[in-house]
Amino acid sequence: MAQRLRSVPRTAWIAVGVTVLLLASIAVAAWPSDRSGAPAGAWSAPGASRPQTPAVPVDGTNCAANVAGMAGFTPVAALDLPARANGRAPTYTFDRTAAVASGFDRVGYCLELNGPAGPQWVWTAMEPFTTDARRLAPPARGGQIVQQRVNDVEVATNVAGVTTGTGLPGYLEMWPNSYGPRGTGQIAGAAADRYDADDDVQPALTYGSFQVHLVAGTRPATTPPQTVLAVNGFTSPSGPLALGIGPAPTGNPDWTFAGNAGGFTQRRLTVYARSSVLTVTRHPADRQLFPRDAGNGAVVEVAGKFTDPRVTAVQLKVTSGADGWDYGAMATHGGTFSLRHRITAALREYRFELRVLGDGVARRVGLWEGVVAGDVYVIEGQSNAVAGMQRGSAAAEESPYLRSYGSPVADGTRSGAARGWNYAVGDLTQQPGSVGQWGIRMAHRISDTYQVPVAVINGGENGRPIGYFQRVDTRPNDLRTNYGRLRQRLAAAGVLRNVRGVFWYQGEADNDNAAAHVAGFTALLQDWRAELGGPDTRYYVFQVRTSPCGDGRSARLREAQRRMGDSLGVTVLSTNGLSGQDGCHFGWEQGYRELGDHAFAVVARDLYRGPGDGIAPPNPRSASFADAGRSAVVVRLRADDPLTVQPGVAADFRIEGSAVSVTDVAYRPAGELVLTLSAPAVGATGVSYLGHPGAGPWIVNAAGVGLLTFQGLPIAASS
Repeated sequence: MAQRLRSVPRTAWIAVGVTVLLLASIAVAAWPSDRSGAPAGAWSAPGASRPQTPAVPVDGTNCAANVAGMAGFTPVAALDLPARANGRAPTYTFDRTAAVASGFDRVGYCLELNGPAGPQWVWTAMEPFTTDARRLAPPARGGQIVQQRVNDVEVATNVAGVTTGTGLPGYLEMWPNSYGPRGTGQIAGAAADRYDADDDVQPALTYGSFQVHLVAGTRPATTPPQTVLAVNGFTSPSGPLALGIGPAPTGNPDWTFAGNAGGFTQRRLTVYARSSVLTVTRHPADRQLFPRDAGNGAVVEVAGKFTDPRVTAVQLKVTSGADGWDYGAMATHGGTFSLRHRITAALREYRFELRVLGDGVARRVGLWEGVVAGDVYVIEGQSNAVAGMQRGSAAAEESPYLRSYGSPVADGTRSGAARGWNYAVGDLTQQPGSVGQWGIRMAHRISDTYQVPVAVINGGENGRPIGYFQRVDTRPNDLRTNYGRLRQRLAAAGVLRNVRGVFWYQGEADNDNAAAHVAGFTALLQDWRAELGGPDTRYYVFQVRTSPCGDGRSARLREAQRRMGDSLGVTVLSTNGLSGQDGCHFGWEQGYRELGDHAFAVVARDLYRGPGDGIAPPNPRSASFADAGRSAVVVRLRADDPLTVQPGVAADFRIEGSAVSVTDVAYRPAGELVLTLSAPAVGATGVSYLGHPGAGPWIVNAAGVGLLTFQGLPIAASS
């Protein structure tokens, strides 16, 4: 049996939900709300139908003696932390992880220290970040990386200055790796020049982080992050551990490199878990973007199986702004449930909360926030696809409605560990959420113009030739390959075959080898069409400025890219016309910002019924001599959009097979360029436009899009 309310005022849908539950002879606590009347950020204490005595764990920790909210938790492991590391993870004092092997719905930690400040302890609990109880303690093996937000964090401590309470937003940094301070850009208020709540995981397994932080629930925000507990340095070959409760008073806020473990006589970390009363088999992820369907939305399902006979019902509450929906199902022991809600593709986030009801087990068992429906795009290629910050920041383009999944990091182990949704960031590279500057500009303009969330998944890697990106047919998911890493990210995100557009920017590293580039891209495009995109997916190719970087003397590869629009059915985009280029990469202004604008314009035309005039880059159709004397050449373009010819652009043209030069270029209405020659072009076989690295002059349309480079366009006789 299920009940459903649509867009009912909050007070009304609470009343109806309670009525439904009373009819089922189940008494429940009131739905908690904050001062604004919106759903509370989280709720941590068990919502039982009668008071429950806290279950004191058998280890007798200070946390158990002081925190009533530990009811139902079982201590599953404990570690007496050493003063110095020995290259191996600390061993368990006891290991009872098998007691929760069948499942758990909440995890907790108690860190106890006794040192110069006297006995200190902190308790923190949160939603589970893994289904494997053996991975709840400080990690020891490569790939055991947890770098994610968590909901519903609870904190209690005897250390002054640490924020305490329930329903707090948190962030976890748990890995055996070394790390740097640069961060991911996911946490508001984190600094790039010190170790804090947002650090950068490195490949070597030579230090280790086990940290819980409180962070702002939204981004951007003014609330700074705060460390709750830190156990650092446990995989160091021989260095001292760094331990702390709350933020460090000096040095790095997360206690990195504090080297203070030897100053404590007690250093115990106890791990807890709360056994689950049902198994959730399907649910959204925090900040997940579901690809929208033809009905401008997506169906989100929460499903599972009842495992505890005390559970009498399950309830799903969905909220978005002031709107709320309530779904419920009665329990049958060993039975299943499936609750579905349709979300709309709009600039609104949805919050899903799953609760179970029953004598002694009433509680929240799942909370997923920031869920949206929208459109998905993929970016691939080398450094101008990566498009990290060179000169000028794209931070102003970031938005809560722009998302990404996983990490574009080239290390397969770290890539495989990054399985979560993130906010899209434009300036940083090789981090969870990195989409590049022109990628985030394009996504922001789509989202802002059409009021829809957008996810961009960027798989680009610097300096790679075309062969690096190929699919290995015998192992398409191999994380050692670029294709395998991208494919796994798309599959794990649930967007494989639901990509609206794929952008390709690569070719500088192919060193003007047109044959290799065309063969490689043709094969790659075939694989994309077979398994990445759907029947309506559009494919876009940026014609590189030069190949290799900074060398524009030949344009064989660029000419081959220009022809792909005819031979492969892709849309070719120009990188000419932008003066913010340094010979290889682009700054923000007159560079990646405008590339994002151009990408947006073609996507708007192709997929959102946007304007079409003046969008396509100027592209030659044919050329002929203007007169029998061969003193001028007319280049006829494929569109008659008005063009601006900047003074000095004649130097970028070349007459093939003749020693003459182009002395002047003029635009003629009806889509023609007239090239005046220095002398009659005896023996001429073709005309080329090579463009150039760096700043102008250019031939551009009204949108600032430059003329595509072309080489060896045949010149017909005058008519």
